[in-house]
Amino acid sequence: MAADSEPESEVFEITDFTTASEWERFISKIEEVLNDWKLIGISSGKPLEKGIFTTGTWEEKSDEISFADFRFSVTHHYLVQEPSDKDGKEELGEDALPLPMQDLLCMNNDFPPRAHCLVRWYGLREFVVIAPAANNDAVVSESKCNLLLSSVSIALGNTGCQVPLFVQIHHKWRRMYVGECQGPGVRTDFEMVHLRKVPSQYTHLSGLLDIFKTKIGCPLTPLPPVSIAIRLTFVLQDWQQYFWPQQPPDIDALVGGEVGGLEFGKLPFGACEDPISELHLATTWPHLAEGIIVDNDVYSDLDPLQAPQWSVRVRKADNPQCLLGDFLTEFFKLCRRKESTDEILGRSAFDEEGKDVADITHALSKLTEPAPVPIPKLSVTNMVHSAKKKIRKHRGVDESPLNNDVLNTILLVSELSLHMDSENTWTSYTDAFGLEPMADNLFSQFKSAPSDSLTYKLALCLYHMSVKDSTLYLIMVTLLPFVRLANGSPDLRCCLLHQKLQMLNCCIERKKARDEGKRGSASDRSPGGASGDNPDKEKEFGKSWESWSDSEEEFFECLSDTEDLKGNGQENGKKGAKESVNLKPEGRLHPHGKLMLLHPGEPLYVPITQEPAPMTEDLLEEQSEVLAKLGTSAEGAHLRARMQSACLLSDMESFKAANPGCCLEDFVRWYSPRDYIEEEVVDEKGNKVIRGELSARMKIPSNMWVEAWETAKPVPARRQKRLFDDTREAEKVLHYLAVQKPADLARHLLPCIIHAAVLKVKEEEALEDISSVKKIIKQIISHSSKVLRFPSPEDKKLEEIIAQIMSVEAIIARARSLKAKFGVEKCENEEEKEDLQRFVNSLLEQPEVSVVGAGRGPAGSIIHKLFVNAQRVPAVPPLEEELRRSGSQEERRQGLQSEFPPPTGREVILRTSVPRPAPYSKALPQRMYSVLTREDFRLAGAFSADTTFF
Repeated sequence: MAADSEPESEVFEITDFTTASEWERFISKIEEVLNDWKLIGISSGKPLEKGIFTTGTWEEKSDEISFADFRFSVTHHYLVQEPSDKDGKEELGEDALPLPMQDLLCMNNDFPPRAHCLVRWYGLREFVVIAPAANNDAVVSESKCNLLLSSVSIALGNTGCQVPLFVQIHHKWRRMYVGECQGPGVRTDFEMVHLRKVPSQYTHLSGLLDIFKTKIGCPLTPLPPVSIAIRLTFVLQDWQQYFWPQQPPDIDALVGGEVGGLEFGKLPFGACEDPISELHLATTWPHLAEGIIVDNDVYSDLDPLQAPQWSVRVRKADNPQCLLGDFLTEFFKLCRRKESTDEILGRSAFDEEGKDVADITHALSKLTEPAPVPIPKLSVTNMVHSAKKKIRKHRGVDESPLNNDVLNTILLVSELSLHMDSENTWTSYTDAFGLEPMADNLFSQFKSAPSDSLTYKLALCLYHMSVKDSTLYLIMVTLLPFVRLANGSPDLRCCLLHQKLQMLNCCIERKKARDEGKRGSASDRSPGGASGDNPDKEKEFGKSWESWSDSEEEFFECLSDTEDLKGNGQENGKKGAKESVNLKPEGRLHPHGKLMLLHPGEPLYVPITQEPAPMTEDLLEEQSEVLAKLGTSAEGAHLRARMQSACLLSDMESFKAANPGCCLEDFVRWYSPRDYIEEEVVDEKGNKVIRGELSARMKIPSNMWVEAWETAKPVPARRQKRLFDDTREAEKVLHYLAVQKPADLARHLLPCIIHAAVLKVKEEEALEDISSVKKIIKQIISHSSKVLRFPSPEDKKLEEIIAQIMSVEAIIARARSLKAKFGVEKCENEEEKEDLQRFVNSLLEQPEVSVVGAGRGPAGSIIHKLFVNAQRVPAVPPLEEELRRSGSQEERRQGLQSEFPPPTGREVILRTSVPRPAPYSKALPQRMYSVLTREDFRLAGAFSADTTFF
């Protein structure tokens, strides 16, 4: 039994070597990504054009892979180029080098001002980077680095990809990359050295040439020539006499209108500090051959003034303090405050001592009372003094944050909008505010207010007052005295606050017109003015006007017309006992001219009608909600129609009063001609006559027009119940203003502030003519017009608009700073002035600008003087131009040590094409890039080798 069981007890372990390891899976994932991006096979393309790295478009696409549980991101960086011809690959042949290796020797794009670091170091147009996906992950150990590099090499060999692959190693801030590029029988290894402490032998060209030659180890004698490109970068930080003069404005100095400061009615603009912090001058020797130039630890031929190429870039100050941006930010903070008016002013701060709070129902009467003195003679000081006295009593402070002169100026600016000319029209005071009419009505796009309106100017005043947090309470103090605007109904294109003030203005105008009409009617019918009239009747007439005005049940809109009112009141009182045909016509405006009444055959008169009630957008919205709540039932629809027919009923009553004996057809012919259909027919006698009838919708049973006509009585407009109750509407507006928190008021005025800010930047940009600023302003207007049309815009979107305006202000400030530094306005030669202006504009819009003529051109001479002034000791007298340019080469070199500071950066590119690793190998490109700064030293080498027999 034991023998039988022995074979069963033996266990055979089978190892499956076909199972892929994590490393093999990782290589497979790399190959899969390269295939998906179609990077396999021979690469082709046109030779790189000069400057294409800067002017061209760079794009990238990314994917993610993992090695076990360690995630990597794979990113393909490439320059977008037009596809080459299909025949290009055939012309390359088998011996052609891969395109990246050809790019190593290209000199057309050395030292690009803005590019990926690998593009700057190696001059590549396309490459793939594999880096740890998480920012805090890093590949530090040497074994892991070699494993990744081996994975890259195998993936390139398996796919035939000729695009260089790089692996990022060490911590990301070090920007350390190793990589490889493969072609048919050739390979390029990308290696890198990064040091904090620089060996002294590598600080000059001679030492770099030695390490380059040693690295390539060329067996040929003599060594093929090495091509050299050198760039020295100098930084100018001390502008000396070009200090920035603009200081932050002082609110207490506003009245004087100091230069560079701030004036009421004008927005501040400009930077309080120099928005240009540094100027970087790059002097470049693009094509040098070994042996032509000497640069070692003892002597150097690298004279910046003799460099064939100069280029300049400016470093912008981070978030420079700008006046307009600061004020916008502070005003926006005001919109977020939570204090109520009572918390700021103290409860009942404006109540008179010993008196009860005035009833708001008397507010309209007080607003329409005739002033004892003209508005220009009103003492603003007395009003301000009274307000400050009451505020101090409740706040417990001895002094207001703003003195009387400042408050007088604030209120005087607002008062300018109240002056009226002889034709009773509001005078525009745009000159006093420095405002010019704009062709584009931004107020309608921004939903703010016209730039010459009181609301707009009030916003500017409150904008200045918001500089000090302690003056927040003065916002409410300043607003109340000023409610007069240009005549007209509320403009729904404007902000709600402007509409409310327009509504209040309408109420004031209606009330004043009614009061003036009553006084005029009473004076016209005084015993001395109308002989033969019955005094008792006149007395009764006067009482009737008073009773009409004060009645709680009846309101009257129109005041008088051309008809004689005598006796009509008595007849109208008895109209129930008489037929309408016996009534005297009332409230006629003028004959229609074309139409006749159908039945009496008399001329049809156009009646005097009431004006439609003006409405603000919140009232319209409220009315829409009420009508929507009535539902879709028949009863709801009928009630909705009756609510909307108040104006129709008033017009019908006016029409009946002006045309006694008229019918509904007469009214429709005048009011809605399309609802009266006329056609030519033949009568009984055979004559062609014109007959008309009401339209089909007018004949619908229970038609609202028919019901309203039957209900309407012949009452002239002046004796009808007012469609627009100015007293009630004025009370509603005043109540709305009274319950507004200061922050709410500031938010209402914010569109006006943004409107004013956009006008300001447009005005300032016109003086500088910067194309990039024009585009940004268009974007601001487009963005603001969308955001500000909503009643309550999101704070985040408002902050974006303010940030855009601040960026424009900073750009314009930088332009002015550069113009002052380069003396554009002082240049007398017009041609040189235009060149300098273009140069300054290019500095603002381009990352780096070439200096025409290098150190000998107009801009180069100015830059040279800037460095000389920065290096010169104040006690040393200025050197003459002849002395600086005379003397031996060594003397000039010593002089340059004082004219230019030590270079902040030294960049060197060494190139050659030599056979490696054997003398009979193919000649392949070799390249080494070196950069030396005060903080670190870096060598980035690309060394190619022939792999056909090795």
